[in-house]
Amino acid sequence: MAKAPKTAITPTREEDYAEWYQQVVKAAELAENSAVRGCMVIRPWGYALWENIRDGLDKMFKATGHVNAYFPLFIPLSFLEKEAEHVEGFAKECAVVTHHRLEAGPNGGLVPAGELEEPLVVRPTSETIIGATYAKWVQSYRDLPILINQWANVVRWEMRTRLFLRTTEFLWQEGHTVHETSAEAWEETRKMLEVYKTFAEEYMAMPVLTGEKTAGERFPGAVSTLCIEAMMQDRKALQAGTSHFLGQNFARSSNILYQSREGKEEYAWTTSWGVSTRLIGGMLMTHADDDGMVMPPRLAPSHVVLLPIIRQDSERESIEKYCNEIADKLRQQVYHGRPVEVVVDTRDLNAGEKGWQWVKKGIPVRLEVGPRDMESGGVFVARRDRGAKEKYGQNKDEFISGIAALLDEIQHGLLEKALNFRKENTREINDYEKFQKFFTPKDKEKPEIHGGFASSHWCDGAACEEKVKNDLTVTIRCVPFDREAGGVGRCVVCGQPSKGRVTFAKSY
Repeated sequence: MAKAPKTAITPTREEDYAEWYQQVVKAAELAENSAVRGCMVIRPWGYALWENIRDGLDKMFKATGHVNAYFPLFIPLSFLEKEAEHVEGFAKECAVVTHHRLEAGPNGGLVPAGELEEPLVVRPTSETIIGATYAKWVQSYRDLPILINQWANVVRWEMRTRLFLRTTEFLWQEGHTVHETSAEAWEETRKMLEVYKTFAEEYMAMPVLTGEKTAGERFPGAVSTLCIEAMMQDRKALQAGTSHFLGQNFARSSNILYQSREGKEEYAWTTSWGVSTRLIGGMLMTHADDDGMVMPPRLAPSHVVLLPIIRQDSERESIEKYCNEIADKLRQQVYHGRPVEVVVDTRDLNAGEKGWQWVKKGIPVRLEVGPRDMESGGVFVARRDRGAKEKYGQNKDEFISGIAALLDEIQHGLLEKALNFRKENTREINDYEKFQKFFTPKDKEKPEIHGGFASSHWCDGAACEEKVKNDLTVTIRCVPFDREAGGVGRCVVCGQPSKGRVTFAKSY
């Protein structure tokens, strides 16, 4: 029997996917748990990745006419109570501030004091506090549209947490817009979903499905929730972003009224949309392997690391000088609108150890440079999208001039690989027995390695949706916009007429 190859991450994906995920986060130095339960410390390499995500999205938001602002972290409880469905949807996740200072207790220590007249909820989402602000800003149709985004943190008191995927506090952006007509608000909702889709696929190399959530999966208080859904390597779905058409629900609760062109007082139409640091978890579970993180070049904090191979001190100065000259020329190259980011790793560590650290962090390209490479005017190249030990020699000038093309090749290759994986693990299923088998583990020792996306007919009935959720922990991830183009059929659960297929999957 062939011996299994040694990997940098243990356990492997197939052995224990959940633990593999945690170990990749740790080995890549992306984040770690903090002293506060459910909260995380985002480490510099992970935060640099988030900055690139933030900057890329921010440019796309501004290109579509949006501007940034900032709104309060604390929301009066009465604001949430104005929208009954909204507060009910978030009630169990709210962190509430009831006092404004600490005092010495009767038995030592500190106790809360100075009870607030009204409790304040730590921002779980901002529709209500922003709505109260917009109500003051909007008087006439001439004040519309309002197209604002904010970059912020939110708190949702989660019982079961996992770094990046579900934490008590996380970073995100939330767009909140106000429109004169329903049609304009709908156009905004769809437009921002397409922005998310474009970013996920062109920057993250993470293919996504787009569609609408069912009523049972809808954002609390929304008329409609649109989503992007990605398939992770354990074949589960990840909701990676949402865009909500809020209709006039929040305008009514926040009293956002405007004088129409006909001189009538009307309620405005609003939207909200957001993505979060969950994208980092999605990127990891799309591309990482059993040796660690794999970074798509368009978002990688650095593109290239040079690793001087120094076997004796007399070589150090000349080799490091050679590496710095290569680094300077690489930094003059431009990749996807920004200079090529380069690290020269001169730490006094074993070359093999340094190399493995960068493999685990997922940097797209590693260059090893020793005395022979310097003499020949070459470099030794290793691509992270290929095996960790696969390397090839190349002339340094050819490498420098071709770096942008190489990074793009890696970027497109990652997307293609992820697309193929989704295609291989998506099935059209019309029979409930086959549907059950598709989502039932074949190996009880590996319960997460099974299933995928099932494209099946659904009767639009809540009872059938609840049945698959209760029996199989499977949910309808999205209802495709072109659902009816696939033709009518029979619901995979009850056999009643269906106007088209929807996507079922287990999810995070």
